[in-house]
Amino acid sequence: MDFTLQISERVRALAAQAEQGLGEQFARIGAIAQVNSQRVLAAFQKHRVAESYFAGTTGYGYDDLGRDKLDEIYASLFGTEDALVRIQFVNGTHAISCALFGALKAGDVLVSAVGAPYDTLLGVVGAADKGHGSLRDYGVEYRQVELVHDAPDRAGLAQAVRDSRVKAVLIQRSKGYATRASLSVDEIGELCAIVRKNNANAAILVDNCYGEFVEEREPTHVGADLAVGSLIKNPGGGLAPTGAYIAGRRDLVEGAAMRLTCPGIGRECGSTLGNNRLLYQGLFLAPHTVAQAVKTAVFAARLMELLGYETQPWSDEVRHDIIQMIHLKEPEAVKRFCRGIQSGAPVDSYVTPEPWDMPGYDSQVIMAAGAFIQGASIELSADAPMREPYTVYLQGGLTYESGKTGVMLAAEELLR
Repeated sequence: MDFTLQISERVRALAAQAEQGLGEQFARIGAIAQVNSQRVLAAFQKHRVAESYFAGTTGYGYDDLGRDKLDEIYASLFGTEDALVRIQFVNGTHAISCALFGALKAGDVLVSAVGAPYDTLLGVVGAADKGHGSLRDYGVEYRQVELVHDAPDRAGLAQAVRDSRVKAVLIQRSKGYATRASLSVDEIGELCAIVRKNNANAAILVDNCYGEFVEEREPTHVGADLAVGSLIKNPGGGLAPTGAYIAGRRDLVEGAAMRLTCPGIGRECGSTLGNNRLLYQGLFLAPHTVAQAVKTAVFAARLMELLGYETQPWSDEVRHDIIQMIHLKEPEAVKRFCRGIQSGAPVDSYVTPEPWDMPGYDSQVIMAAGAFIQGASIELSADAPMREPYTVYLQGGLTYESGKTGVMLAAEELLR
């Protein structure tokens, strides 16, 4: 029986042409993965990781040595006082919400430094009515500094944070569903410096989703008080089954822990149910896995450029997260691209993705994601809000070879 994937000679030739000019980019990505792999290995050795840490706990989860040691490892990697790594976080949005509630109280002001945050956070801050329990419901005021020509408004940020009631500033590293460029660690450092100069008391929180290990440093190395991210994205390495992390200043991490559970319990409870091995092994693999995803994004950009589509970042740009935007301009092209990505998945490849009312979003979203871990963005996936400018957001790829194949199948669908 022939199990060969149905990819035309035209697409195979375009793929070969796309790869020819990517040597410099791939070498840069590989060098970053080497540095980050050594950082992770050094952290494991520093903290004397032992097989006994892989045993899980049940019930309350008291005295889970593996869970607590993983907190220390994340703190070392992020250069912070403390960290909280828990499978009880249901997603990155939940972890960011806990971090914000832990840092703010009634009468405080939260400022978003780069326009509106990701769609699922709008209900958390109270910018959209998505049910009771937002920061606004608890007396926290929300403001945002709008982008100027799709770039951070540094002067506007300086002005916005001078109000002494501003107690927290949120910086979103990734573009989310916006069309701006994702922020580099250096750019985040510049925004942190602006906040520090104008309001020394404001806590700086970075939504670090999709960005971990793409560069050699993290936002907490350049002035952020907290970095928050999902384990089923970059730092889980494709193995973490769920969860998220918060790394940063000890009082802020403690505040988030109290919000995750309750005051008086905080981080002391939370069983790991046998998942410690996956969290450790996923973190160990993460620098390499992230490099595979970034290479997939670069290849996708180049192939789509050869087909005449506008991409962001361009294929020759330095990357700051794993997300690749492809401007397809019309809804049918978005659907076809997502069908192609789905057909290249190892799981549910026979499924046809369709737009639907996804929880937390203000418009219908189409999502291609045939993943071993449901919703794991480090695995090859593509999604798009079904609204203008009809841009698809591609991310992930556990291996470059499988990611490349999925992108080729997406190109095949566009050409049919």
